Amino acid sequence: MRKVTYLIPALVVLIAIVLSSLFIVDEREKVLVLQFGQIKQVKEDPGLGFKIPVIQEVVRYDARILSLDTPPIEVTPSDDRRLVVDAFARYRIADVVQFRQAVGVGGIRSAEDRLASILTTQTRAVLGSAGVTSNTILSEDRAALMVRIRELSQARAQALGIQVVDVRLKQTNLPDQNLDATFARMRAEREREAADEIARGEEAAQRVRAQADRTVVELVSEARRESEIVRGEADAERNNIFASAFGANPNFFEFYRSMAAYERALEGSNTSLVITPDSEFFEYFDGPGESLLGRDIGVSSSAPSSDEASGDETLSQ
Repeated sequence: MRKVTYLIPALVVLIAIVLSSLFIVDEREKVLVLQFGQIKQVKEDPGLGFKIPVIQEVVRYDARILSLDTPPIEVTPSDDRRLVVDAFARYRIADVVQFRQAVGVGGIRSAEDRLASILTTQTRAVLGSAGVTSNTILSEDRAALMVRIRELSQARAQALGIQVVDVRLKQTNLPDQNLDATFARMRAEREREAADEIARGEEAAQRVRAQADRTVVELVSEARRESEIVRGEADAERNNIFASAFGANPNFFEFYRSMAAYERALEGSNTSLVITPDSEFFEYFDGPGESLLGRDIGVSSSAPSSDEASGDETLSQ
């Protein structure tokens, strides 16, 4: 009974020692077994591992590809156009022993700080090298620039036991102090283009107006010419008619023209004429004893009655 009493605690202690000496390595990590800070084992394959309890410790590192975003940096290409570049990198721990020796107990955080410094330095060196302009950075040639940055960063990061898988430039912007000037220049260019378009539109409108005015003048001139021709032909026809009438009976034509003159001269209710009594204008109103028609147009007339005579006198007066 006493043996069983001692055996159970000893068995528990033994199980605890065995469990503390075992560790599992995941396929996504690499493991170092350290004894008083010295590397005793390197376990990179997944499976079960053993260590000395209490004396040795297990340090685990991520074996997957990790991401690192670098802070935005300001670069000056060869055309002196300052740019703010934001980049990121993909890396993984290639040599876990060298990595431990390089970063010590700082681990991943210390390694990323040093890698970010390397990436920043190499990015400035590549983007500020001769022949690299802002247009080059913003064009399809930036892929070649990223490859150069990755290669140079890999050469420096190899001492940390890190493999730089890829480097990418996420954004390329102008510094804040240059944005206002750039926007003002862009606004001025757009305003100049708008002014050019307005000027071209005004020029086209002037051409259309000039053509319309010319067409109007031509149409009016042609209409006036045709109207003058028609008027001239009408006047000629009228003169022909008058000439024919005058030739047929000159006295009647003269009488008709005088009547028309009387009608035009005596229009209105308050018409006044200042004229001598013996004027030829009233030749058809003189002679109290003569007929108004018979004297000049050759129409025979009998002796007028008393009423007719009084009427003639009235007309003559």
